[in-house]
Amino acid sequence: MATYGSQEMSAPLLRVLMRRPGASLQTADPARWHYGPTFDGARAVSQYAAFARLVETSGAEILWLEDGGDGLADAMFTHDPSLMSDHGAILLRMGKPLRAGETDLHEKAYRERQIPILGRIAAPGTVEGGDCIWLDAKTLIVGRGVRTNQSGIDQLAALLAPHGVTVLGYDLPLWQGEEACLHLMSVISPLADDLALVFAPLLPAAFYQLLKQRGIRLIEAPADEFHASNGLSLNVLPTRPHEVIMVAGFPKTRAAMEEAGCTVETFEADALCIACEGGPTCLTRPVLRRAA
Repeated sequence: MATYGSQEMSAPLLRVLMRRPGASLQTADPARWHYGPTFDGARAVSQYAAFARLVETSGAEILWLEDGGDGLADAMFTHDPSLMSDHGAILLRMGKPLRAGETDLHEKAYRERQIPILGRIAAPGTVEGGDCIWLDAKTLIVGRGVRTNQSGIDQLAALLAPHGVTVLGYDLPLWQGEEACLHLMSVISPLADDLALVFAPLLPAAFYQLLKQRGIRLIEAPADEFHASNGLSLNVLPTRPHEVIMVAGFPKTRAAMEEAGCTVETFEADALCIACEGGPTCLTRPVLRRAA
């Protein structure tokens, strides 16, 4: 039975790497970590626990990383330091210097569980997982922006080409500046093979055209909720096709997904996701996704 492998974005989530926030988050300096005014460490930990219960209820096995007070406040966003393929994990190199130490946590977790490591991104390359989307099992889309550069994209392409995977890079807008975080997954969340939630005004135009050419149905995220949440209304986690987890408080976005046939679970996340600039997808690194 497979214990790893994920070249899909919405197939049933069977195993996932997550880090339970603790002392490192509770004692974080909001100014240093670019956290917003609703940040509250204790409430963030409580809100995370509610999110983790939803993931467990979906049937996914959680591979836990614990926060022992290493000072890596953002390490709960396990989506970014590594990327899983059907041939093993790729250890990424973070574009945010404060997060550089997180990759070692992922390497240790994979080695302890006998999950092979396909390769790693080396300097001067940078790639963050939030910039990577499997369009299909043979096509990886990567956003080129503040956190992911061309050297990193070239290295990803070299690692995956022997396995028949094409890597396509698209430029992202700067939007709110270098300190803020605009990943490719800030503007698109796949909900099924043929369905995605998008904020089209910030999508790379050529990628938008490719999505349309592929026949993927696009749900437009309501602009007012997108801006009010700094994009977190759009950051939703599929636990299986058409079944998603999202941040509470954005009823129009929820209704748009429900009208498209999705079942939506929510959790309160003003002190966690909204404040810390990372949504439900960011809080998870899928290790095994497989079609039923």
